[in-house]
Order: sequence, then structure tokens, then C-alpha cells
Amino acid sequence: QNYQKCFKYNVPVVSGTTGWLDKIQDIRQACENGQTFFYASNFSVGVNIFFAVNKYLAKLMNSVEGYRVEMEEIHHTQKLDAPSGTAISLAEDIIAEVEGLDAWVEEKAETSSQIPIHCIRQGQVPGNHTIKYESEVDTITINHDAKSRKGFAMGAVLAAEFTAGKKGFLSMKDLLKF
Repeated sequence: QNYQKCFKYNVPVVSGTTGWLDKIQDIRQACENGQTFFYASNFSVGVNIFFAVNKYLAKLMNSVEGYRVEMEEIHHTQKLDAPSGTAISLAEDIIAEVEGLDAWVEEKAETSSQIPIHCIRQGQVPGNHTIKYESEVDTITINHDAKSRKGFAMGAVLAAEFTAGKKGFLSMKDLLKF
């Protein structure tokens, strides 16, 4: 409702929250009618590079048999969502690229078509995401570890600046030209 109120007055919106995604089609429709909305599940430039690496690795892994993928995400104890929006984005990108995977689940996969996401809440960790492909002979791991919240804030400011003079539904892919 807050997004729609902003649109009523032609105020561009930058959002990183995930609790409204069931209404994303309504927001996309408003953008087709001249509104500006910038959405990212994570505003860190480093995390968005990590998203691209994850997607590329998933494409490579699609042609190789014998690997199981799992994820771990660690955040501060005040973080309410588990898994995080970032972890969900990473998992959905893997599912889109790897045949035979069709869902992510929190903690324990019950079938080989599911990606388990282990969610840990401890201390003041700003965000740590690890993706691991494991086989009988080796393990391939990629990781992004945020050192502070500064990178998230910087990315949000870049996103807000990027919306100036633009219309439509925008994302970090548009900003970073991925």
C-alpha cells in the first residue's frame, strides 16, 4: 500500500524488503504505466557480483553429474526472515539453471530435487552466504561474507541515484549492467 501511495504522487520507490513479493505483478503493472520502482533482494554490489557468479556456476554444474548442492546463510540474531531474501534469490537462480532441482527447503532436503538452506542466526553477523557443490571426489564452494552493513547502504544510495529520470521496474542488473 505504501508503494501505491508513492506512485499516486509519482514518487520513485527503492525497496529491498521481501514481505510484499506476492504483489510484485501489481508493482510491475504500475511501472508499465509510467512509475519508477527499483527492487533488489540485496543492495550490496559484492553480493550482486556473487549472484552473477552463482548463476554462472549453476550453468556449468548443470552439465556435470554427481554433485549435490546445499547452502548456508548466517546473519545477526535480530534478522527475522529465514532464509534471507538473498539466500532465496541464490537458490532460485540455481533452480532456474540446474535440471532436476525444483525447490529450496530450510535445513533438510527430503528429496534430491531440493536445495537445503541452513539458516544460522548468531551475534552481529551482517551476512554470510555459502554455496557448496559436493561429490564423492571433491567440493566446490563459493562464499560472500559481508564485513559490515556499509556495502548495503552504499548500494541503496547508488540505486536511488540511478532511478533519477528513469521509468519502469529496475534492478541491480540494470544498475550494474549485468
